[in-house]
Amino acid sequence: MSLFTSDRERRLWLLVLAVIVAIYATLGPAGTLAAFLRENNLLRITIAVVLVLALGAITWQWVKRRPSRGEIGVALAVATVYLMVWVRIHTPEERTHLFEYGLVAVLIHLALSERLRNGRLVPVAAVLAVVVTALVGWLDEGIQALLPNRFYDINDVGFNALAGLMAVGASVALTRVRRRKGDKK
Repeated sequence: MSLFTSDRERRLWLLVLAVIVAIYATLGPAGTLAAFLRENNLLRITIAVVLVLALGAITWQWVKRRPSRGEIGVALAVATVYLMVWVRIHTPEERTHLFEYGLVAVLIHLALSERLRNGRLVPVAAVLAVVVTALVGWLDEGIQALLPNRFYDINDVGFNALAGLMAVGASVALTRVRRRKGDKK
């Protein structure tokens, strides 16, 4: 029996691994880079530029699909929730958790969903994706506790889990709206 149900699932798990390795590999230098950017008053603008570029790429791909009214409504609701969370997170470094662990969660959810589609048992893929993302984020904080220039922050564990929940929730909501759109045709 193969570990993966398809080439797509294998590629998704490899992408999950690559993103997690990239996050963990930057734990040491990230603090130094953030301090440098903050000292030169560049931290907020750097994160804003990354946000605009990411949102631009996502929006471009999404608009090319010609979204339905339902998809637009869900996207606006999701954007509103993200904006509300964004303004309540006080430091730019903490805001990066929304990107990092949101991406991890969506990739895990896609891999689990592919596995389920191919006939394997996956208990509640969305919930499992959020739980695994929270555990990966918790491990991130555990590693930081061991680094001299970083520290364990339980709030960051919460941000990681919240990022996973928000991203998977948005993905599930958009998928449901798309399915309804497909059913009406």
